[in-house]
Amino acid sequence: MLTTLAVANYRSLRSVTLPLSQLNVITGSNGSGKSNLYRALRLIVEAAQGSVVSALAREGGLSNTLWAGPDHITPEMERGAKPIQGSGSKEPVGLKLGFAGSDFGYALDLGFPPPPPPASAFTLDPQIKCEAIWSGPFLRPASALVERRNSTVRLRDKREWKVLATNLNAFESIFTQIADPHRSPEVLALRDSIRAWRFYDHFRTDVDAPARTTHVGTRTPILSHDGHDLAAAWQTILEIGDDEALDAAVTDAFPGASVDVTINDGRFGLLFKQHGLLRPLSTSELSDGTLRYLLWIAALHTPRPPPLMVLNEPETSLHPDLLPALGRLIINASRRSQIWVISHAPRLIASLDEAKCNVINLEKHLGKTCVVGQRPLDEPAWHWPTR
Repeated sequence: MLTTLAVANYRSLRSVTLPLSQLNVITGSNGSGKSNLYRALRLIVEAAQGSVVSALAREGGLSNTLWAGPDHITPEMERGAKPIQGSGSKEPVGLKLGFAGSDFGYALDLGFPPPPPPASAFTLDPQIKCEAIWSGPFLRPASALVERRNSTVRLRDKREWKVLATNLNAFESIFTQIADPHRSPEVLALRDSIRAWRFYDHFRTDVDAPARTTHVGTRTPILSHDGHDLAAAWQTILEIGDDEALDAAVTDAFPGASVDVTINDGRFGLLFKQHGLLRPLSTSELSDGTLRYLLWIAALHTPRPPPLMVLNEPETSLHPDLLPALGRLIINASRRSQIWVISHAPRLIASLDEAKCNVINLEKHLGKTCVVGQRPLDEPAWHWPTR
């Protein structure tokens, strides 16, 4: 389980360190930085998959994703007595991402290439300046296990350090270059754990949505992000998952209703039986809210629960009366996976708060994302690796 998330210099996240629990709710007004936290988590996954540089390129490059405000906001700037202006800091510019977990912690620092003359035509590609893996709640010399500075990686071997590599590519993380079950099992274990994180962001429910049509079905323990394999995922849960919990989730949201899987020439579909109707409805006939809720049921009852599941605004297009049932659905899923919910629906947040979830309320001040009520001494202990 992740216990701390830290982000520095990424968009509005000038410097944010968050304590985490098993069930977390990120809320705040529009523009407060919720989506930036979501993207920061995805960038950590991109680093584990070896594609963080291309992911930043899709966002406009490192220069467009870095914090655009001053390095330091003085009290005079806070009061409006002075205009917002740079302080001329000479600290190296870097986008920093990291987390601490119950097993390992990880952090990386991305910066610009050294000044010209360039050795490559890819002069706008950011470079990984340093990475670190450690055990414990935060990075400290005694807990460090792996350290990477530029192209050199060293690994702790009992009380000593040994150099593992000296020629790493600056555009790839240690997860894609030195993950080895014998030489660096910590890197491999952490890489596989991060790659198993699961993100769901706005299932399509329009008239042409993949979930509205039948598809050739295969065993599907993990629902896809576009929901095209909804029926196959439903059948998989019935066969190898918790079929009773699946039926109970339908009944909780739609009393008297049931769902059946149809199979014709290998093509799987769903039929929704509702009290009062003379015939079942296919997914092509369902309302957007009903279809989206069935997708959430399938996603959250996965027979292969991930270490972390992130749900971005799951309340979208759902009737307010469905939100308490959605809250119960998420609470039940949090018993098997750590859950992040990004939402600004008060009724959903209130239902999740009944399970004593960790509510993180964000606000923006002078362009910077802040945690409401968090004072400097409230932040978890955190240290970034040095270049």
